[in-house]
Amino acid sequence: QVQLVESGGGLVQAGGSLRLSCAASGSILSINYMGWYRQAPGKQRELVAKITIYYSGGNTNYADSVKGRFTISRDIAKNTVYLQMNSLKPEDTAVYYCNADIMAVIAGGYRDYWGQGTQVTVSS
Repeated sequence: QVQLVESGGGLVQAGGSLRLSCAASGSILSINYMGWYRQAPGKQRELVAKITIYYSGGNTNYADSVKGRFTISRDIAKNTVYLQMNSLKPEDTAVYYCNADIMAVIAGGYRDYWGQGTQVTVSS
């Protein structure tokens, strides 16, 4: 059983900052990558940022809309990723979901896991 537990969402004024955390727990053999998606009302879920975990030196990938404002980082020992969000804009308002590609003890290979989501609201 693998779980992703998110924290750190909330309400912030435009220009402010928030930090999201996502910790993976359970019978984990390996983690390929972890990252964040977001979904605003009436819109499709979109990738925000992701980072490789155990391998590939922590390579990162960002959506163009957040480059230069958001930073994703990892703590390999804790199986945790962080999303530091600065210079937040009202259009960043969404539910943010943690996503991870994990090989668990029981599973036959890497599988996709999702967190429950955390609300980020940016007021103008």
